Amino acid sequence: MRVLLVEDAPRLRDIVARRLREEGYATDATGTGMEAVSRALSTRYDAIVLDLRLPDLDGLDACSRLRDAGCWTPILMLTARDGLGDRVDGLDRGADDYMTKPFEFPELFARLRALVRRGQDARPAALVCGDLIVDPAAHTATRAGRDIDLTAKEFALLEYLARHHGAVLSREQLIEAVWDEGYRGDSNLVDVYVRRLRDKIDRPFARESLETVRGVGYRLVKDADPA
Repeated sequence: MRVLLVEDAPRLRDIVARRLREEGYATDATGTGMEAVSRALSTRYDAIVLDLRLPDLDGLDACSRLRDAGCWTPILMLTARDGLGDRVDGLDRGADDYMTKPFEFPELFARLRALVRRGQDARPAALVCGDLIVDPAAHTATRAGRDIDLTAKEFALLEYLARHHGAVLSREQLIEAVWDEGYRGDSNLVDVYVRRLRDKIDRPFARESLETVRGVGYRLVKDADPA
């Protein structure tokens, strides 16, 4: 397995690279974010160990650039112990896992093994269905470049539909995913929220992307632009 290590501190970079190689990883190492992006886009790696604090392009921006370019190599981000906000930002921008410094090498190796098993399936930060874009981290939805004002429950329902776009989801599935286990009401509540969503994401844009599948449930599809 081949790993890209991105760490700007030369001594730490050398130590981590040596331990990775001893563990059997073919390891390339760099100390800058720009070179990391260039290497990751030109070479197929099984995983990237990415330090947050880099001298040119920080780890957050490097992660965003890779994901925007369609590079889905699993990323393990290294952060300071007190950097909770940075860890949250990293995960929201497409990182798959994080470790705080200082760390123990057995844990690093275990996390890398877990990431490699996960593979390189696309995991975009924003959910795109045609010109409808749902951003769970920013909690925003836009269509054709226009912001859509949604309540918290409407957004949760749209996010779940967008994550499974093209799939038919039953009312029971939607209730289980969007409403908590304490909900004991009628599943017709889903119909009410679907109508509200249509009034906000479809009708103002002359779209029909939120479909009813009679007798089964609902699905979100990529709808063509209106004629």
